[in-house]
Amino acid sequence: MDLAVIGVGHVGLVTAACLADLGHRVVGLDDDAAKIETLLAGGVPFHEPDLPQLLEKVTASGALRFSTELADAIADAEVVFVCVGTPPLPGGGPDLRFVERVAVEVASSVDHELVLVEKSTVPANTGQRLTQVIRREQEARGTDLTNVHVASNPEFLREGVAVHDTLNPDRIVYGTSSDFARDALRRVYAPLVERTGAPVVETDVNTAELIKHASNAFLATRISFINAVANVCDLVGADVEVVAQGMGMDARIGPAFLSAGLGYGGSCFPKDVDAFLHLARNVGYDFRLLEEVGRINAGQRDVVLRKLRDELWHLSGKTITILGAAFKPGTDDLRESPGLHLVRTLMDEGATVRVYDPVAIPGVQAQLPDVATFTDPIEAVTGAHAAVVATDWPEIVKLDLAEVVAALDYPILVDGRNCLDAAAAAAAGLRYHGIGRGHLRT
Repeated sequence: MDLAVIGVGHVGLVTAACLADLGHRVVGLDDDAAKIETLLAGGVPFHEPDLPQLLEKVTASGALRFSTELADAIADAEVVFVCVGTPPLPGGGPDLRFVERVAVEVASSVDHELVLVEKSTVPANTGQRLTQVIRREQEARGTDLTNVHVASNPEFLREGVAVHDTLNPDRIVYGTSSDFARDALRRVYAPLVERTGAPVVETDVNTAELIKHASNAFLATRISFINAVANVCDLVGADVEVVAQGMGMDARIGPAFLSAGLGYGGSCFPKDVDAFLHLARNVGYDFRLLEEVGRINAGQRDVVLRKLRDELWHLSGKTITILGAAFKPGTDDLRESPGLHLVRTLMDEGATVRVYDPVAIPGVQAQLPDVATFTDPIEAVTGAHAAVVATDWPEIVKLDLAEVVAALDYPILVDGRNCLDAAAAAAAGLRYHGIGRGHLRT
């Protein structure tokens, strides 16, 4: 099939590359000329494992090409995937103007029948709004009122394993309002279903939109729940790691997303929880559970600060090293990063802050040019009064803890991801503080 992907950010570029790998002919479109130039030169504008190799393969074969011209991208497209940003507005709802703009531009440019697919995360009823916008635009121009079919096809990829998730999905979800759109999306995903046997959920547009928000909100709820349990564990002297293990053995619960720590970050969970809460309010439902999920998540950063204050008393004048800046390993994404939140708070309290990360340092330097940054973790902790693990990178998990103790001025480490061996940390001479590991006295 001939496909177009509008917006080649994280979701769009991975989607375009994977659709091309399935055998489709794909054009990736973006109005950021610099980004397209990078891609045309063989580069990748962000860090994502396996993506550079996949892009090299599908661009060399001619299955994927890039453009900055909408007319070029959609000239032959049977399906157009909209992967533009939906950043949060001050009130918590998503900013949908970029999605609307794409719909208007496609409606005013297309001269054949196609499916316009929401791939960006949008609230329920967005499809109805887009259909209304498209009809009005076409009415104003006197063009065909039936040639653009709106559909929803939410993505469930995780940064750091996005290529794997896209090519090995747990499920494929799409919502349509016409037989034409349903049949087109069946054909898009037929090679993937044949390859993987992935289950397919075919539904209406509103339901597909809601599946995405409900999924992310539920996963965020699990994370906040185990973090609340961790805070109780600290107070009563229990180990949240063992508590989570015991919980996860229950088939009704399972072990996923029961890792206590600094809380969730990134481009999806914070924004999607707020957007779902905003949607519920707009339709008259008081979804207080989601308010508490967000509050608990924000409070986890304060847990780490309290542990530092307990050890160091005053943070002013102290040197603190943050180990890990990206919101999770496998990506250079700094959006809603718990580590950067700690950096800013520590600086506000007068601390000197250093930051280590194996891939995200250019982004840190762009946002915080006055912060000392390092690509070597031992160099980053040398002479510091304490260190905080903010991202569970393999490079951090595998650190020689005796070397860390020798480098630090004070042997204090707060493990904000519970990723280090607590017994090994104690044996090395560290004053180790985990999250929800109140049974430990090191």
